[in-house]
Amino acid sequence: MPIEPSAAASYAIPAIVLAVVLAIRWKRLGRPQPLKLERLWIMPAIFTALMAFTFVEMPPHGWGWAFCLIALALGGALGWQRGRMMRIEVDPATHALSQASSPAALIFVVALVLLRRAATAGSAYWLHLDTIAATDMLMAFALGLIAVQRLEMFLRARRLLAASRAIPR
Repeated sequence: MPIEPSAAASYAIPAIVLAVVLAIRWKRLGRPQPLKLERLWIMPAIFTALMAFTFVEMPPHGWGWAFCLIALALGGALGWQRGRMMRIEVDPATHALSQASSPAALIFVVALVLLRRAATAGSAYWLHLDTIAATDMLMAFALGLIAVQRLEMFLRARRLLAASRAIPR
């Protein structure tokens, strides 16, 4: 059975975009980037506001709330693991923080994207959920992932910074 051109494009275009993004990320991999502790809250706050707006407009119904809470918790657990994979360093002279993504962290994100794609390939019919409920769960998962990753990075960076400042020069 041949694949229709529009169906092939629906698979090819995201695959090409993902490949380009991964190539750019792989090129930057391992390069230290400045880490500003006071800015780690911004992305989770933006995503929380976006999710709150979405949930106010179309709140989950029935079991959708339970599935969203499970997705949030699962995202939080995976976010903690991803945060642990980020390399954080403190310059001993200036006490400036820097972060670098590890290859494991990038592979982890790719695995999550592939897992999501596999889970939604047949839509959410196997869970008897509609597209809105599946989107709500994915948003809750992403919020948990982003917020807890940033929290873990904040706590670890603060601990490293305090230890670096405690060492006499």
